[in-house]
Amino acid sequence: MTNEAVQLTGLTKRFGPVTAVDGLDLTIRRGEVVALLGPNGAGKSTTIDMLLGLARPDTGDVRLYGEAPAKAIARGAVGALMQSGGLLPDLTAEETVRLAAGLQRDPRPVAEVVERAGVAEFAKQRVGGLSGGQQQRIRFAMALVSNPELLVLDEPTTGMDVETRRAFWTSMREETAQGRTVLFATHYLEEADDYADRIVLLRAGRVIADGTSAQIKAAVSGRTIRATIPGADLAGLAGLPGVERVETRGDSVLLHCDDSDAALRALLNATAAHDIEVTSRNLEDAFIALTVAGSHA
Repeated sequence: MTNEAVQLTGLTKRFGPVTAVDGLDLTIRRGEVVALLGPNGAGKSTTIDMLLGLARPDTGDVRLYGEAPAKAIARGAVGALMQSGGLLPDLTAEETVRLAAGLQRDPRPVAEVVERAGVAEFAKQRVGGLSGGQQQRIRFAMALVSNPELLVLDEPTTGMDVETRRAFWTSMREETAQGRTVLFATHYLEEADDYADRIVLLRAGRVIADGTSAQIKAAVSGRTIRATIPGADLAGLAGLPGVERVETRGDSVLLHCDDSDAALRALLNATAAHDIEVTSRNLEDAFIALTVAGSHA
């Protein structure tokens, strides 16, 4: 039995003159929870489509547990939650999950899946009258019903409010505790930071960073100074030694620094800054530096 749940080798996908995925290599081991991050157009959804056999790569190969995607999916080894589609508006939520269960060789009990996915509270309501977040929870139940070894989630919490997102990830923790492998694409960086064992960062269809959240953050040097500065002159602050860029967050000013010691000395000498806090770069800083800033290199 292979230890590799997902193996993508040399994947390339073009749409006319646009190269969406460009020679991508990625291996995910059994039991890993991997977040796929990147700006819009980085190739996340196209990669997932090829992984699931929904799109054919121009070059390269996809293996799930050593098999072609269609074979792994047919035996119930893969569950997927996509951003849209797959729901009939006139069926109830429970009927929808029951229909999906009927297509599986050895499904989990529908009542168990409905409860786990947070669908029980609206199980008897018609799908067409439910919110986008509730429909996503139905799709989650459909992904779980085959009792898959691998869960593939494309922007799984789209349309969910903060409380529902938290409940979703609580359910996911319970699923991954059973040893399931998870690959999820998200634009919520805190989800990747909080729930992924490993983060794969894409830009222009290529992997530009791959590691734990701590490793991704460490790839970007520097610190951030947050302070309250009365009458802040942003242009003047940007010119202080050691400061790379400046932004405001409410009443606070953030100075992103490559030399925080020099910046802090200059800040204290030149301004009446108070409530000062110095922190290491976070995942958002790393994401911006590696994708936005890096795209101009």
